[in-house]
Amino acid sequence: MDTLAISTKKINNELNNLKRKVRVMDSLLIGIIGQDKEGKYKPEFVKKIIKAIGEKAEFSFNGKRAFLSQIGKI
Repeated sequence: MDTLAISTKKINNELNNLKRKVRVMDSLLIGIIGQDKEGKYKPEFVKKIIKAIGEKAEFSFNGKRAFLSQIGKI
Protein backbone atom coordinates (compact mmCIF):
# COMPACT_ATOMS: atom_id res chain seq x y z
CA MET A 1 0.00 0.00 0.00
CA ASP A 2 1.28 3.44 -0.77
CA THR A 3 1.44 6.30 1.72
CA LEU A 4 -1.56 8.10 0.24
CA ALA A 5 -3.79 5.05 0.63
CA ILE A 6 -2.67 4.61 4.23
CA SER A 7 -3.27 8.29 4.98
CA THR A 8 -6.72 8.19 3.38
CA LYS A 9 -7.61 5.08 5.37
CA LYS A 10 -6.37 6.75 8.56
CA ILE A 11 -8.40 9.90 7.85
CA ASN A 12 -11.53 7.85 7.14
CA ASN A 13 -11.09 5.94 10.39
CA GLU A 14 -10.67 9.17 12.33
CA LEU A 15 -13.72 10.68 10.62
CA ASN A 16 -15.82 7.64 11.52
CA ASN A 17 -14.60 7.86 15.13
CA LEU A 18 -15.52 11.55 15.28
CA LYS A 19 -18.98 10.86 13.82
CA ARG A 20 -19.57 8.19 16.45
CA LYS A 21 -18.46 10.53 19.24
CA VAL A 22 -20.73 13.33 17.98
CA ARG A 23 -23.72 10.93 17.92
CA VAL A 24 -22.97 9.91 21.50
CA MET A 25 -22.61 13.54 22.60
CA ASP A 26 -25.88 14.48 20.86
CA SER A 27 -27.65 11.65 22.61
CA LEU A 28 -26.17 12.66 25.95
CA LEU A 29 -27.16 16.30 25.47
CA ILE A 30 -30.74 15.42 24.55
CA GLY A 31 -30.85 13.09 27.53
CA ILE A 32 -29.66 15.79 29.91
CA ILE A 33 -31.94 18.51 28.54
CA GLY A 34 -34.95 16.24 28.47
CA GLN A 35 -34.56 14.81 31.94
CA ASP A 36 -35.80 16.07 35.22
CA LYS A 37 -34.05 15.57 38.57
CA GLU A 38 -35.23 11.97 38.84
CA GLY A 39 -33.69 11.16 35.45
CA LYS A 40 -36.91 10.61 33.52
CA TYR A 41 -37.89 12.48 30.39
CA LYS A 42 -40.07 15.50 31.02
CA PRO A 43 -43.45 14.85 29.39
CA GLU A 44 -43.69 18.50 28.28
CA PHE A 45 -40.38 18.23 26.48
CA VAL A 46 -41.32 15.01 24.71
CA LYS A 47 -44.71 16.40 23.65
CA LYS A 48 -43.11 19.59 22.34
CA ILE A 49 -40.53 17.67 20.28
CA ILE A 50 -43.08 15.24 18.86
CA LYS A 51 -45.35 18.14 17.91
CA ALA A 52 -42.47 20.03 16.28
CA ILE A 53 -41.53 17.01 14.17
CA GLY A 54 -44.99 16.96 12.61
CA GLU A 55 -45.15 20.71 11.89
CA LYS A 56 -44.12 22.44 8.71
CA ALA A 57 -40.85 24.32 9.10
CA GLU A 58 -41.17 28.09 9.47
CA PHE A 59 -37.96 28.77 7.59
CA SER A 60 -36.09 27.15 4.78
CA PHE A 61 -32.74 28.07 3.35
CA ASN A 62 -30.15 26.91 0.88
CA GLY A 63 -26.66 27.72 2.01
CA LYS A 64 -25.07 29.68 4.81
CA ARG A 65 -25.94 33.16 3.52
CA ALA A 66 -29.65 32.32 3.38
CA PHE A 67 -29.38 30.80 6.87
CA LEU A 68 -27.69 33.90 8.28
CA SER A 69 -30.29 36.07 6.57
CA GLN A 70 -33.11 34.14 8.26
CA ILE A 71 -31.42 34.39 11.66
CA GLY A 72 -31.15 38.14 11.23
CA LYS A 73 -34.93 38.37 10.72
CA ILE A 74 -35.77 36.62 13.99
